[in-house]
Formats: sequence, structure tokens, C-alpha cells
Amino acid sequence: MIKITFPDNSVREYESGVTGYEIARAISPQLAKEVLSITVNDALWDLTRPITTDATIKLHKWDDEEGRHAFWHSSAHLMAEALQSLYPGIKFGIGPAIENGFYYDVDPGDATITDADLPKIEEEMRRLAKQNNQYVRSEVPKKEALEFFSHDPYKVELLNDLQDGTISFYKQGSFTDLCRGPHLPNTEHIKAIKLLNVAGAYWRGDEKRKQLTRIYGITFPKQKMLDEYLVQLEEAQKRDHRKLGKELELFTFSQKVGQGLPLWLPQGARLRERLENFLKKVQQQYGYEPVITPHIGNKDLYVTSGHYAKYGADSFQPIHTPAEGEEFLLKPMNCPHHCEIYKTRPRSYRDLPLRFAEFGTVYRYEQSGELHGLTRVRGFTQDDAHIFCRPDQLKEEFIKVIDIIFYIFKTLDFKEYVAQISLRDPNNKEKYIGSDENWEKAENAIIEACKEKGLNTVVELGEAAFYGPKLDFMIKDAIGRKWQLGTIQVDYNLPERFELEYIGQDNAPHRPVMIHRAPFGSMERFVAVLIEHTGGKFPLWLTPNQAVVLPISEKFNDYAQEVVNKLKAVDVRVSVDDRNEKIGRKIRDNELKRIPYLLIVGEKEAEGGMVAVRRQGEGDKGVMTIDEFAALINKEVADSLA
Repeated sequence: MIKITFPDNSVREYESGVTGYEIARAISPQLAKEVLSITVNDALWDLTRPITTDATIKLHKWDDEEGRHAFWHSSAHLMAEALQSLYPGIKFGIGPAIENGFYYDVDPGDATITDADLPKIEEEMRRLAKQNNQYVRSEVPKKEALEFFSHDPYKVELLNDLQDGTISFYKQGSFTDLCRGPHLPNTEHIKAIKLLNVAGAYWRGDEKRKQLTRIYGITFPKQKMLDEYLVQLEEAQKRDHRKLGKELELFTFSQKVGQGLPLWLPQGARLRERLENFLKKVQQQYGYEPVITPHIGNKDLYVTSGHYAKYGADSFQPIHTPAEGEEFLLKPMNCPHHCEIYKTRPRSYRDLPLRFAEFGTVYRYEQSGELHGLTRVRGFTQDDAHIFCRPDQLKEEFIKVIDIIFYIFKTLDFKEYVAQISLRDPNNKEKYIGSDENWEKAENAIIEACKEKGLNTVVELGEAAFYGPKLDFMIKDAIGRKWQLGTIQVDYNLPERFELEYIGQDNAPHRPVMIHRAPFGSMERFVAVLIEHTGGKFPLWLTPNQAVVLPISEKFNDYAQEVVNKLKAVDVRVSVDDRNEKIGRKIRDNELKRIPYLLIVGEKEAEGGMVAVRRQGEGDKGVMTIDEFAALINKEVADSLA
């Protein structure tokens, strides 16, 4: 008999060789129908894999990320089986589960797969799913695995990268794949199937390698769930920040300027400026000092910080000076520069904490296939700040940053979030810099601060920055998608590498602790998320254009301009639409621009010094004086920022 420990710490005994499915069935027949995968001693397993020693387990259903991962990974294999049936000779790259669904990179040889082919692939997947084929795991020697896949150069390359030993295969129906799993027990679970689109993807992300065909899809255990997802997907497409950014004239891209380098148009620059001013005001209240650093730095700066070793491959090529032979890099991070600012003069324990803040633009070389609107760019501006403090100040300073992030979320109506403590991967320490002692102190500081703040947190191993652990805030937007916004990192390592010191009360030198924080993360990504969260209908205090004046005919253009001038004088952001168009057309056009207030003026309004007010999404709000409207706007703004 073996002992199985459950998440509630209860222990039950089973025969050696029991499977996760059998454990679930012994608990409840309904649970056996719903369970999709199992964690055994921190490793994800198939439900059909025998457990032969004492173990701690957790069963995963659809609501668990681990359950969905197994479901979608199995669906990728099902799609591959369908492709193998429809396109003889097709070769396969990788087919992982992703956050929503799965994809498979394939080489169809002489054939071409387009979006028009997706319905027939879906139909073949449905046919195969109904066969209720088992996902069968087997382990074979590496030499045998290479012989089996000798016809497929992509699988051979993947196999050659693996250590010698046994390799796990998964087979369902007529399809066999190189895979570590886990998978569903069988294909019958996969009830609802939708292939979404076809794209190009370079093999292993290398632009110098062959471009494969990437097919994206998603599946669900019930058709109703798929229908709901497709409605959500349609709403997401309406909110796509790339589409709305163009419609609202916020930003653009130019091939001549370069891929992944956004150009902010006047309306977008105003939006971004207001976000920056909002945070600057908050930071001023919390004692931050503004600093400005250059866009480039000597290579030695980033060698010292460790960024060159960690980000060198993702940075642009060095800039060489022709005469002096110096070597510079486009700035990948702001923190090394801030460390040098700290060192400009001796520091005392009385000087700390020091809080340096900068909206600093940094550069990372992202492959063109990975670029995506404002969410994945090559040049972006971080709302960066670095706090240098004594160890006894660390917890208090960390909690103050949490308070800033909470205020931002409240003001911008981000109501749902998860606080994620991102720790070092204990099994892959070479990814990180610094001693075990420093990492333990930093990780414990974050955990203690979260407990003191009463935060409900999740812990993710392997998600720390290379120099320290962090607290990431994962928010859920208006249509349920998750985004990572806001990060706070504790760092004992950069102060050590830069030999930062302060003189303590004992007149001896001590090492400060460094907190990295970016409540927005980057201006580009934050604006993209904000566009999609609001659907382009920004809060009144933030929107670039709070009101537009619409004269009903040309003869009232002068009065419309008079209204604009008076409102601008009291800090209302307003424009005029004096096109020679009917008033109905003007209303429709400006509502599409998501302008909150439409002020209609005609003969009656001009004679009485009034405006007829319409609110976006609410309709007619009546007639009022210019001063009354200005007071209305300013009160609404003040209330939202209170």
C-alpha cells in the first residue's frame, strides 16, 4: 500500500500502481468525469499514469490552469492527427498549449494551408475525437526515438537537444508525437472545436530558419463554453488597441522609422502625458525625486549590472565610436544608471530612503514575428523608480509601493487582480545572479510584506527577475482577460555589484537594499491594456478630448468657437467640429471618437449663452450655461480622482 496526501493534508492508502483517474473515481463518479490531469509531487502527470510510491497529489479540473493546459495540449495533438490525415507527408515542429487554446507549427511541404482550409481540418478533428482514442504514454531510448522520427528533421533536431536516456512519446489513434505530457485520458473529452487562424512562424523563432505554418485553435468540453468564448473574442476584436488606436488617432507605426517603434500622435501624446502627470503627482506625495538618464550607456555599465550577460542577445548591436574605440549600448534598463546617480556623493543612513523616479525609454531587440501593436515593441518607456533604503526600511517602503499601485487600479477602475509572488526557480539557479543568502532575504521580505498587507497571493517559481524576486499584479480587464500590470522587485544584488554604500549610525559602511518598481510597467503596454479595458472610452480626467462643440450650421461657428475659448480658459479640453455636415452626422462621427460630451449649439443656445449637452452612452442631459457645464466637468474629474 502507498500513502496519498491530498491538498487538505488528509491521507488515504491505495494499492501501489493506482492512477489519478482511479483515485478520482473512488472519491466520486462525478469527479472522475470532470478531472483532467493530476499533480504528483509537484510534477504534472497524466491521470492514467500509475503512482507507485507515497505521494502528495492535486487533481485538476477545467477551472484549474493545469487542467486546461492538459486539455489544450491534447487538442494540439488531435489537430496534428487531423493534419497528418489530410496532408500526407506533413512534418511537425512544436504544438504547445497557450493561455487560450493551442497552436502547432507545421511544414506542409508542397501544400499550402490557409484560413479557408480550417473548416475541413475542424471536421476531421471532430471525426477523430469521436473515436475515443486513448492518449498512451510510452518511454523509448533516445536512439530508437531518432530512428522513429528520422523522416522529420524538426523532431530530429528537438531530440538531439535532449539528454541521452529515455524519451517520452504519446500516441493517440494513428498519430505519435515526441512529448513530455501530460494529456487527457482520451479524445472523447474534446467536444467543441474552433480553429482560429493561420500565421507564419520561423522555426524556433529564428528569422534565418524556415518559416513554418502556425495554426491556432481552441477547444472546450461543452459547445456552450465555445459559443461564449467566441462572443468574448468578437468583443475583444472590437476593443483591439491597434484598431482603436488608429480610429482614435492615438499612435501609428512607420516602416521607415522601424518595426516596433511607435509614433505617438497628438491625441495619444496628450493621453500619455496625462498618465505621466497623474503618476508624477502621486510620486511627489510619496517623496520621489525626478531624475533623467541618457538613452545609451557604456557597455561596461551593463556588464557590471549583469544586464549584458542576460539581455545581450535581446539588445541591439553595440554602437562603436570611430576614434576612441568606446562601445555603447542602447539602454535595456534604467536601474544601472540610477545606481550611478546614487554613487554621486557619500550617503548617510539619514539620507535613506532615496527614491529616484524616471519615465525612461529602454530598448530591446524583439524579433519581428513577436511584435504586436503597443504590447510588444522594441522601444518602450517604463514608469521606473528605484528606492535605495536600509534593510529596516524595506518592508515599509515595499508596502508604500503597493499602496500606489492600489490607488492607480482604483482610479482607472481595474477591480479584479491577482497578486503573484514571483520567486527564483530553485532547480535552475544559474539563470540568476547573487548569493542564496541574498535571495532568501529578498524573497522573505516580499512574503512578509504581503502578509502584513493582507494580500491574497499566488506563488510562481521561476518567474523572478534575474537579480531578484518580485510581486506582480495580474489584472482582469472588462471582458475577463488577464494582463500583467504593476511590478515591485526586491534586489540585494545590484547594490553589491555596484558597491553601493551608506554610513550607518555605527559610522561603518553598510549596503543599501534596492526596490525596483513600475506601477504601469511600460507606458506602451499600459495604454494598450487601458484602450482595450475601456473600449476607448477613457475616464473623463484622462481622455484627450473631454468635449466637442457641434454648431448646427455654419452661421453658428463663431459662437461655437467662443464656447471653446471659454471652456479652455477653465481647463476643459474641448474642440469644435465646424464641418459643413448635418448635425446628425456630426453626432454620430464624434460618438465614434468616444468623446464623452457633445455640446450642440444653435440659435437658442447662442442667444442665451448656453449649450445643449449630450453624454456619450447616456443621451440628452439638457441645456446649461457654459459655466454650469464647466463646473459639471470639473466636479466629475475631481470625484474620480478623489
